[in-house]
Amino acid sequence: MFRRRFFKLMTLATAGGLAPLEAPASVATSTVIYRVRGFSCVTCATGLDTMLCQQRGITSSKSTYPEGAVTVGFDPEHTTEKAVAAFITSLGFTVESEHRG
Repeated sequence: MFRRRFFKLMTLATAGGLAPLEAPASVATSTVIYRVRGFSCVTCATGLDTMLCQQRGITSSKSTYPEGAVTVGFDPEHTTEKAVAAFITSLGFTVESEHRG
């Protein structure tokens, strides 16, 4: 059920391809690295990157499969670490830990 919902959301979000998006690097950013469980394939990691980069305040995202490390750059004036973790959780993944990069 989770994979079906995630792929449906990812399909709607990406509609043109699966390449992760990167925002312009001119904004001051903070970085956090999350350990995430729930990736069943590389498409999950790439899809998460794409969906994260579409969120307000996210400047970059790089997820690794099968390690489950998700490195997120964000503008602290527009979002928080907790909001990023909550978004990842809302997609059905489990955020196990975090540390600043």
